[in-house]
Amino acid sequence: MQPVLNIDDVKRVEVALTRAGVSVSELMHRAGFAAAREAIELGDVDNVVVLVGLGNNGGDGWVAAEALHGRGVNVRVVSPIDPDSLTGDLAHQVALSAVRAGVPVTVGPSRDELSELLATADVVLDCMLGTGFRGEVRPPFDIWIECVNACPARVVSVDVPSGLSAQTGRAMGACVVADMTVTMLSLKPGLLADDGRDVCGAIVVAPLAEQTERLVANEDPIAWRTDLADYLDAVPTRTASVDKYSRGSVLVVGGSRLYTGAAIMAARAAARMGAGYVTLAMPASAAAVAQTHLLEIPVVPLSEDPEGVLTADAREVVRKLAERSSAVLVGPGMRSSGGCSAVVSALLETSVPLVVDADGLNCISRLTNGELSKYPEVIRRDAPLVLTPHRGELGRLVGCPDGVSTLVGQLDAAREIVWADGGSELVVVAKGTATACVSVEKAVLPKPGPAALATAGSGDVLAGMMASILAQHAGEDADWALLAAYVCEVHAYAGSLAVERVGSRAVMAGDVIDVIGIAADALDEHVAFPDGFDAE
Repeated sequence: MQPVLNIDDVKRVEVALTRAGVSVSELMHRAGFAAAREAIELGDVDNVVVLVGLGNNGGDGWVAAEALHGRGVNVRVVSPIDPDSLTGDLAHQVALSAVRAGVPVTVGPSRDELSELLATADVVLDCMLGTGFRGEVRPPFDIWIECVNACPARVVSVDVPSGLSAQTGRAMGACVVADMTVTMLSLKPGLLADDGRDVCGAIVVAPLAEQTERLVANEDPIAWRTDLADYLDAVPTRTASVDKYSRGSVLVVGGSRLYTGAAIMAARAAARMGAGYVTLAMPASAAAVAQTHLLEIPVVPLSEDPEGVLTADAREVVRKLAERSSAVLVGPGMRSSGGCSAVVSALLETSVPLVVDADGLNCISRLTNGELSKYPEVIRRDAPLVLTPHRGELGRLVGCPDGVSTLVGQLDAAREIVWADGGSELVVVAKGTATACVSVEKAVLPKPGPAALATAGSGDVLAGMMASILAQHAGEDADWALLAAYVCEVHAYAGSLAVERVGSRAVMAGDVIDVIGIAADALDEHVAFPDGFDAE
């Protein structure tokens, strides 16, 4: 797994490295060399333009320019001021070194001059604004960024694309759209979510020193980004000695007269993810509709009120069904009435692995007055519990009715819940442009899927898949956060396969369901044979 550090933690790692004998000057030189190396490895690089700012990020660019010049590359630095006028001691030193080495410099070009220069470049190195940037981009860098984004060259950003907050993942205005980002020491949260997903391109981490891995780990990373090999122990073991019950049985509780589709999709997704037996329990009027869509999945009608929403009378039937199941999902399309809250409460009291999604989460919010962390006993249980809120639902659970707006916000809110609970059986799958699977022990960031997954029903599909994998691992002492991340990656890959079939704008949740099995098989093969070897 790759560690993810907050910006302040990265600064502490830099200080720790200097104390370990790696000077700030040496770090800058290694960062510049790393950027130059990645630029060269893009191939067919004869002409490079390096855009530098006034701080240490610009210093990295001066070092990179001198390194490229030494390799015979035709390189030119573009600076907002004369190198002699730089006020930062280190940036000033490396700039003068590059000039003495013969690197040509263009100072303060007009828009037209810069555009003409960039038109001749094979690669542009973006070293304007570093990880300390926040707010809106000021002149001349806003104009420079526009010129970079309009030029045909490949763009490599150093540490973070200029204009992007490496902490929040937000760009308030102009922002470089890079083909590659070479980030130093560790991943930062803003590179992985929101605007960062659109502008970073391929991300390469340059550790810079042999002590970096240890020092980064010492800073207690806010999250860990997964690699496929990390899922080796999470992939379900394949065996021919199975029947439909040993593959796990899932009960889905949800739906209402107005929203029948969510529960239907969740049940189908649970089956496609490999559960041997799936049952759907929903209000009687919705059950009649569901039965016409589900041939392989039995549908149990439950008591309902005049609006077609579950009543409290349904809880005993649901409890008995749950006790015969390997795992339960509650929430999709259910609404959040008093009767629905009673059903959710009854399921929380069982000893069956449980996934709570959608209106099930809103019921928990209702039961805790929107302050779940103050009432952890509501969800405290001995069996696995997975909560799957999107940013709005997560905010309602922790007293932020407007929701959370960043990956860091997701992580903070999810930790507030799991730390209040304190149990190792709880995982919060905080969904967003990047999804975080958070347990009391760690936070795991699975690779995200395509934007096409931002469609109605996608979350219901994920919840059904999550319940299915819990059923298949029922009774095990599993790493539930990692297992949840594995499900998210299967869901993400299924989204990519659906895009290939119907196009990025046409994907509906049903398209994702249809390729879950193919996605799971492909991901499992990559996990088991990462170098491309097959079982034969």
